[in-house]
Amino acid sequence: MNFASVRIITDDVDRLVAFYEKVLDVSAERPAPVFAEFVLPSCTLAIGHSQTVQLFGAGSAVAADNRTVIIEFRVDDVDAEYERLKPLVDAWVKEPTTMPWGNRAILFRDPDGNLINLFTPVTEEAIQRFSGRR
Repeated sequence: MNFASVRIITDDVDRLVAFYEKVLDVSAERPAPVFAEFVLPSCTLAIGHSQTVQLFGAGSAVAADNRTVIIEFRVDDVDAEYERLKPLVDAWVKEPTTMPWGNRAILFRDPDGNLINLFTPVTEEAIQRFSGRR
């Protein structure tokens, strides 16, 4: 089994696509107006309009209602990303901080309130843990 993607449901696909294009520095693939994908080497982040929820089952997902999932991206230099993203991000949760498990991280919310974590392994143990992963 292979992990395929994480999909965010939103009422405004264009707004989230524009935000993530800036954060990820990647252009979205748009196979339909109600759907977009960011295909990265290690994962795919998908964005679907709330109109698509009925295809999975009415009420199975609710736009801008997530408070349990953190979408995480490993970056080369989290402090540099923080400086780059300061003008873009409106809702910072955590400024650059070294976590007890050895990652230096920043956390912020996207325009729909989804929590995003960008991190860089900085301790020897964390660097070792991520060696060999994409």
